[in-house]
Amino acid sequence: MAILNLHHLRLFRAVARDGTLTGAARQLNLSPSALSTQLRTLEEQLGHDLFERQGRGLILTEAGRIALDHAEAIFRTAEDLSATLRNAAGGRRALRIGALATLSRNFQIGFLRPLLTRPDVEIVLRSGSQGELLRGLDALALDVVLTNLAPPRDAASPYLIHPLDEQPVSLIGTPARLGPGRVALADLLTSHPLILPTPETALRAAFDGLVARLGVSVRIAAEVDDMAMIRLMVREDAGIAVIPAIVVQDELSSGLLREAATLSGMAESFLAVTLDRRFPNPLLRELLAQRR
Repeated sequence: MAILNLHHLRLFRAVARDGTLTGAARQLNLSPSALSTQLRTLEEQLGHDLFERQGRGLILTEAGRIALDHAEAIFRTAEDLSATLRNAAGGRRALRIGALATLSRNFQIGFLRPLLTRPDVEIVLRSGSQGELLRGLDALALDVVLTNLAPPRDAASPYLIHPLDEQPVSLIGTPARLGPGRVALADLLTSHPLILPTPETALRAAFDGLVARLGVSVRIAAEVDDMAMIRLMVREDAGIAVIPAIVVQDELSSGLLREAATLSGMAESFLAVTLDRRFPNPLLRELLAQRR
């Protein structure tokens, strides 16, 4: 097979995105006939038709969809190489981080603290769902995803998982609610409404197992999938919360909240998820090395 012309691939991608030859030609400042000729050349090189007509538009054939996936990967890799080598040459460098929307902000700040005051570093921080963030990682739009949910991993998985920290989980409440002194765990759980993580979380599964072992019934005030919202609800004295102490460390230090008990055998894991890249971001390598 002849060596593929990246210019032809770029033109093909533009037509695939626009869905029409005339629209793509207008964007590319080419005549439709010139663009059509170049596409035919690419199809001859690949040995397959890439488009079929549907009304006035063009839709991708099966071969076209495969070609577009590869074209996108090629251009993402080229952009990543260019950005990485520009950063390596000096000047201001960027670290692109995705953080699970429900992840502790205190943990995120702690992870980023070594870079926060560096004048040569720009931090780009995006939050979202696990699926959104992993897609951004796959597309090389992110250097790392911070999460407490390990993505599924098997022999075909592209992800590298770096354990960063493990924080104990506690029962946290206001001093007014908890009162002076220590109370037995079973009494705490049965005497107060509880603010819990949602049932699909690993933390909730561990808590439900603890309750079953103790043989007690609990009253649930709220089930919340966002640690920041759990923090706000316990500050409002809606109940006592099952939460890692790091999430409310400022409130614990100031005395606004108090730790009633540490839940034995329960911990929140914090993870960094990356791809095995040829040109990893050196800033990320620095941060991960400090966590070892």
